[in-house]
Amino acid sequence: MLSIASLKSRWTTFVGTFVAVFLGVAILSMTASVLLSAQPTIPDRYRGSPVVAQSSPVDQQDGRFTDTKPWSAAKAADLIRSFEALPGVARAIPDRTFYAQPVLGGVPTVGVDEGHSWSSADLAPYRLVSGSAPATAGEIAVSRTVGVGPGTTLTVLTAAGAARYLVVGTVDGPGVYLSDSEAGRLAPGVRVIGLRLDPGADQDAVQAGARAALGGEGQVLAGAARVALEPMADQRVRWIGDQVLTGLGSLGGFVSIFVVASTFAFVVVQRRRELGLLRAVGATPRQIRRMLLGEAVVIGAVGGALGVGLGAIMAPVLGDLLVSAGLEPPTFTVETRFLPLASAFVVGLLVAVAGVWSAGRRAARIRPLEALREAAVETKPMTRARWWAGGVCAGLGLLLVALAVVGDPDDMMTNSLYAAMALIVGGTLLSPVVIPPIVRVLTYPLATGALGLVVRESALTSVRRTASTAAPVLLTVGLAVLVAGMVETSTGGYAVARELATRAEVVVLPNGTPGLSAQAVAATPGAALLPTELYGDNSTHYPATGVDPVEFAKTNTRLTESVAGLSGPDTAAITESAARRLGVRAGGTTGLTFEDGQKVTLRVVAVLPDGSSPTPILLPRQTVREHAPSALTSAVHVSGPAPASAPLGAQVLDRATYAANADAEEDRLVRLFVVLLLVVALGYAALSIANTLLMSTTGRIADFTTLRRAGATRRQVTLAVAGESVLVVAIGATLGFLIALVALFSMTTGLSHTLGAPVPLTVPWPVPLAAITTSLALALTATTLPTHLTLRDHSVT
Repeated sequence: MLSIASLKSRWTTFVGTFVAVFLGVAILSMTASVLLSAQPTIPDRYRGSPVVAQSSPVDQQDGRFTDTKPWSAAKAADLIRSFEALPGVARAIPDRTFYAQPVLGGVPTVGVDEGHSWSSADLAPYRLVSGSAPATAGEIAVSRTVGVGPGTTLTVLTAAGAARYLVVGTVDGPGVYLSDSEAGRLAPGVRVIGLRLDPGADQDAVQAGARAALGGEGQVLAGAARVALEPMADQRVRWIGDQVLTGLGSLGGFVSIFVVASTFAFVVVQRRRELGLLRAVGATPRQIRRMLLGEAVVIGAVGGALGVGLGAIMAPVLGDLLVSAGLEPPTFTVETRFLPLASAFVVGLLVAVAGVWSAGRRAARIRPLEALREAAVETKPMTRARWWAGGVCAGLGLLLVALAVVGDPDDMMTNSLYAAMALIVGGTLLSPVVIPPIVRVLTYPLATGALGLVVRESALTSVRRTASTAAPVLLTVGLAVLVAGMVETSTGGYAVARELATRAEVVVLPNGTPGLSAQAVAATPGAALLPTELYGDNSTHYPATGVDPVEFAKTNTRLTESVAGLSGPDTAAITESAARRLGVRAGGTTGLTFEDGQKVTLRVVAVLPDGSSPTPILLPRQTVREHAPSALTSAVHVSGPAPASAPLGAQVLDRATYAANADAEEDRLVRLFVVLLLVVALGYAALSIANTLLMSTTGRIADFTTLRRAGATRRQVTLAVAGESVLVVAIGATLGFLIALVALFSMTTGLSHTLGAPVPLTVPWPVPLAAITTSLALALTATTLPTHLTLRDHSVT
């Protein structure tokens, strides 16, 4: 009852805490609902096939989302015969997939770049809307969404180049379809064979028979297990979306705990006299803790319940935004479930309780008459627990800084982010120690004036209050500088590394297509990079690139060994790490499987230092083309004059522009991720700034009265309060900026070591300036406005 009565009488004090819990639970429930909905789904292409055989999956630890190891055409034919011999199997259909992109109005169509064999349309099944099925090499059926009908001659980009096909039919599914013989030429390797069953067939028996026929060269999927057939591109997009959602939830949780904890800590500071009075009239330390805990439970329960409702409403909206931004597949939909909503409510309650725990312990230690006799000067702003907690967080932050410099490069950015979080918490806890010297330095030029003296001494007298009000500014500026700086520094670092890795003055890249065709490469003399994938035993795989050894050596600045031996179809140059994995050395041989499913014994003609090659294995370009007819060139590095014009589906860039834009899509997704993170973090921090300073100002009526009685005018009192606000923002911004710079420096050092090139530390100044400006505007509004209203009261004057 005392907790409820306290909330009723002091409801304005807890508005900020309530809103922090409310928004935190809303974000958590929203992101959790979307995250649990972001599960793999059975591709529409295979919904009509209750049993599907898939070739062997490969290891995905490198995070590249590599497709399964393909069967050869001969192996696929044997499997088809075995499957069709099983009782209940009406037909076994291989799905051959290859690059095919229609060109309309001289421009490659967006979103349609995948071709299939016509027979595979029956796996969905997709049906003809008009016309007939393609039967010869020059015929094609297209999705009706392409907008062309039977009888139209359509230009289609394939890996070989632009080709003209006669449209003979339209279908109700996506993509383009060629005759089975033409598809077999473009995609000889097979990864999926779908089984169409006879009516009444025993699916379990078919599945068991197919598994026996397959042996250990793949897996048989049925029912819900067919989600494993989701395209790797969709899996990658889903993974990126999951990282965004996890980051949003994690940062939302961190900031909400920070805001709630700092707000409750400040509430205890403001209520010391009240709590001392309660102790004086007989309240025990346990009762004080229970009162504060009860306040937190009520705030957490009410804020959590409302937050869950808002989160459930906003989850579908967030899902649509992620799909529009390319962070989830187009088929993604959000389902409202009880578990994420209930979990978010519980988390909100725990956040409120955890936030008040430390403040409750401190409040319980107030002696009955201590607060009533206490002077305005704080004699002991740092407690033993605060020293320990601050030291541990600062030490953990410095340890993570060191790990970011010398640890695993894959964990570098994560370590830097966690280091900053730990240092922010540590800096907040230890801020009463460093605030006095900072205050003296910042106010030294103003110490001779009356107002400057009042501002300085007020901050020095109430160090704990100054620390509490500066904490949200520290958080705001620290996160803004850190997150934005991490993105710009890493983007700039990779651009520098790309620019230093090539001597080419001009680079030709895809434009509106996933890669360059052989036709486009032939029109652009230079070092063409033709990527492919090679497959070893035991689920291992190796990225490889087909190159012309002479042209490649001309443009690659990091190549220290000769690759002139790449002259035959069985030759390969491999990096030192790949050589160790394969257990081979120069002059030795190793057997690897290509995209057409053929295993080839390759002779190692050179072992290259790691980092000197774009991929672990280099092959002659013609070798890749023979075994991967649908492989697309990623780039052509031109050491001579720039081409007069760009081929179809290509663009010509100078070296600097190429270096800055080679990963444009990745950079777009990362920047979108950063915007979402900053919106959450800065929104929370802005709330905390306004709430904490408003509480601080409304609790200082006695100070205003003293100043007025000492002869200060209303304007002078307001200016003094404004000066304190500016000082608080300056303190928080200074500490936040320094902490962020420490984390950024660690990341920059580690990145320079990883890339083998000096990486400049880049701070996008508009972001921290916007954060500081916003903090200052909120601080001045939250202090001067209530001060002005308070001074209008005659009792203060």
